[in-house]
Amino acid sequence: MTGHTTPVSHSTPQTGAVSGNGSESGTDKSEAQTTLRSTSKPKRWKTWFDWFLRLLFQRVLDSRGSPPVTVELADGQMVYSAAKPPVARIIVRDRTKLLRLIADPMYEFGELYTSGDLEVVGDLIELFTCMNTSMQESHRGKSPRGLLSAIRHRRGRSTMSAARKNIHRHYDIGNDFYKIWLDDQLIYTCAYFPDREMSLEEAQVAKLDHVCRKLQLRPDETVVEAGCGWGALALHMAEHYGVRVKAYNISHEQIAFARERALQKQLQSRVEFIEDDWRCINDAADAFVSVGMLEHVGPENYKRLGEIIKRCIGGTGRGLIHTIGMNRPRPLDPWTEERIFPGAQPPSLGQMCDIFEPGNLSIIDVENLRLHYALTLRHWLERFEASADSVRRMFDERFVKLWRLYLSSSVTAFETGWLQLFQVVFAPGTSNRVPWTRAFQYESQHATLSDIGTETVSNRNVTGETV
Repeated sequence: MTGHTTPVSHSTPQTGAVSGNGSESGTDKSEAQTTLRSTSKPKRWKTWFDWFLRLLFQRVLDSRGSPPVTVELADGQMVYSAAKPPVARIIVRDRTKLLRLIADPMYEFGELYTSGDLEVVGDLIELFTCMNTSMQESHRGKSPRGLLSAIRHRRGRSTMSAARKNIHRHYDIGNDFYKIWLDDQLIYTCAYFPDREMSLEEAQVAKLDHVCRKLQLRPDETVVEAGCGWGALALHMAEHYGVRVKAYNISHEQIAFARERALQKQLQSRVEFIEDDWRCINDAADAFVSVGMLEHVGPENYKRLGEIIKRCIGGTGRGLIHTIGMNRPRPLDPWTEERIFPGAQPPSLGQMCDIFEPGNLSIIDVENLRLHYALTLRHWLERFEASADSVRRMFDERFVKLWRLYLSSSVTAFETGWLQLFQVVFAPGTSNRVPWTRAFQYESQHATLSDIGTETVSNRNVTGETV
């Protein structure tokens, strides 16, 4: 962790202070609670039911590797899941809500937290870190998703109509919201930090250049971009690398913003923003690029995507796909899929091969930037928390909790290796116009149009042959 961010703590004042090992101070209050419980006479069925709930919840924690957390139940009793000092305390005071959490913890934790029926005393990132680490150690990287959760949260196929609906739910909630906590270009994908002390704005520009260098763009070449977001990469490629871009996106809000930026930069003749689905791409181009779209495509559509890419770049082009991924195929956690990214499915590298293998596309380079994404998310979370009151006025308290939980859990997912960030460079299998080494990727952090005009880039390919 760098000096950019500080841990975010979301404590519950009415539960008393928490010491470094997670235990309560406030002795008088504890004694008062003990006296109250001893003088009241709970019904016998509640006593037995609470005992049963404690047993069930203990098993839930054990099944997830016994993370070092404490859970306070409806009767005030505590469930401890590890010998280590707890990093946080989870409070669920309603028995019916606790039953929901026991039945489907991967989904109901988020639901109950955002509704206020579950409280966390401590730091959310520390809590999720210990939970993810324990699960990965006990399940060897497999998601402990139960049968009920699998039945309740089955992922649908990513059809064109479903994709439009899903993208609208997440990306069209208002540009003003994203302006609060993203960088000034509204880049909503992993940044690249050659220097960890870079600002978010600097790191996002470094990511754009990193992608462009990998693609070895030359002036007046043509590029097709699938899933262009708010247009930052397309505009950057045209402005700094002299290419012509056709950029596709099905988010109306994002396309409108991108077109306005193109007019402001006077790049409308070099960049065309097209409000349409990737399945409708019919253009031929020198390069294909997609940053942050594959997560929404669905593995069942990878072969079709590969066919479109192969037709696009022909026999001599090249391409790059930048995507959140996983080390092995498994579903995205059900709460994130339901509430944040409906229909999303980050792929494993093996699944991504379904894009390349059928069309004889060769994988040239793979880079994993997951720790860069973790740092990007910490920047986003810090900015989001600094503007939480503004977000609350725009929406409500539940919305603030929803996005706080999403950003915090995402930091942890990348820091613990639960999620990855892949950049895959590829080319037609018969093409020899491929990099000889990787040195060109790091010669300059900020390539300019004059740099690209040199013989080594624009007049010769990397194998030394004149082009």
